[in-house]
Amino acid sequence: MTSKIWGGRFSAGPSSVMEEINVSIGFDQRLAKQDVRGSRAHCTMLVLQGIISKDDGEAIQAGLTRLEKDIADGNIHFRRALEDVHMNIESKLSDLIGLPAGRLHTARSRNDQVATDFRMWVRAAMDTLDEELRKLQSVLIDKAEAEAATIMPGFTHLQAAQPVTFGHHLMAYVEMFGRDRSRLKDARARLNECPLGAGAIAGTSFPINRHLTAEKLDFDRPMANSMDAVSDRDFAIDFLSATAIIATHLSRFAEEMVLWASAQFGFITFTDAFSTGSSMMPQKRNPDAAELVRGKSGRLYGALIGLLTVMKGLPLTYSKDMQEDKETVFGAFDTIELCLAATTGMVVDMKPNRERMRASADAGFITATDLADWVTRTLNIPFRESHHITGRIVALAESKNCDLAGLTLADMQGVEPRITQDIFSVLTVEASAASRTSFGGTAPANVTAAAAAARERFLKKDRI
Repeated sequence: MTSKIWGGRFSAGPSSVMEEINVSIGFDQRLAKQDVRGSRAHCTMLVLQGIISKDDGEAIQAGLTRLEKDIADGNIHFRRALEDVHMNIESKLSDLIGLPAGRLHTARSRNDQVATDFRMWVRAAMDTLDEELRKLQSVLIDKAEAEAATIMPGFTHLQAAQPVTFGHHLMAYVEMFGRDRSRLKDARARLNECPLGAGAIAGTSFPINRHLTAEKLDFDRPMANSMDAVSDRDFAIDFLSATAIIATHLSRFAEEMVLWASAQFGFITFTDAFSTGSSMMPQKRNPDAAELVRGKSGRLYGALIGLLTVMKGLPLTYSKDMQEDKETVFGAFDTIELCLAATTGMVVDMKPNRERMRASADAGFITATDLADWVTRTLNIPFRESHHITGRIVALAESKNCDLAGLTLADMQGVEPRITQDIFSVLTVEASAASRTSFGGTAPANVTAAAAAARERFLKKDRI
């Protein structure tokens, strides 16, 4: 049977294999809401420009209203034979209102139609992710405030480096997720140009008003080149790039939570809500939610590389390869939204073990930098020389199997005679953390102030 979509050019329908590889309604039905909205704007413009009659326009709008309700209520059945969401909507509109439905496609193509629908969908997805990131920042700030003075070891190379506070550590992720939100904001601004009216490739001879449709669909402006409008998916690549970077930050945090929840660290515990047991080992409490967030980063990286690969060799303008864009983006959105929700839940659920963190901070000569700073500041010795003196004192403590505070004044003066009893005032982890008052430092007072500032920067609706 000849396809109604392709019209009179073809005398026979596609083979079953062709139909299977060509059909997209199984996934692009997620664009149904956007497709109806775009059609509303297009119809309004056609009437105002005198391209279709007011009566036909009213009939089309009434039919679209019924379809909009059916989509919202889930009372719509999509047919594979009609290939995609656009033809399904048009067919259902025709069933509802008859002949006027055929006038809706005047001065547009499925090429500019899908580009418009997809941009609107991605724009809404960006807004959703921004709100999910905002929620995650909010619970991180709450936890950071509560743990502003909780001492823990800070690590470089996963080796104990200097004392920090747990609150300071959590605030690092608040900043990362803030930059993630700014990337989404930047990508959204670039995306917010309207392809509708570009036609299949070259525009249209009808006297359309593209600025009107762009305004009605909340775009900043129409896209300036019809070929670019229908053929690029850089906005989707921008979106996937942003989700991949979000996934990187979530995965790093997840890795830390996995380590912290282990018996060897013991820094945090999760309740049964965010951990599972073992089928063999009854003692186990596994941080599976964190592990899955960490693991799903690979899926998001793959989505980005996948779409880049699809687009890299395509000549202008539209090619059917571009149908591969939507499943990738839809899947990435579903994955990152779930990962953000899980991470937010874990932050709320986690219980810090303050005593274990404090005890761990005493290991590894973690206040050695404070000793070197004291020598530089008090004895007016260049830091490189102070570093050497401190290294010798650390070696002495290591040989005596004690920490730096466990050495006697005589022990230290054996390395540097000018050291005084005052040195011991900087060798506790509490003193070390409290002394780091430089902007962005870990001092508890800094953390409290940083949390308050972050609420102002990130949590007010008009900020990011």
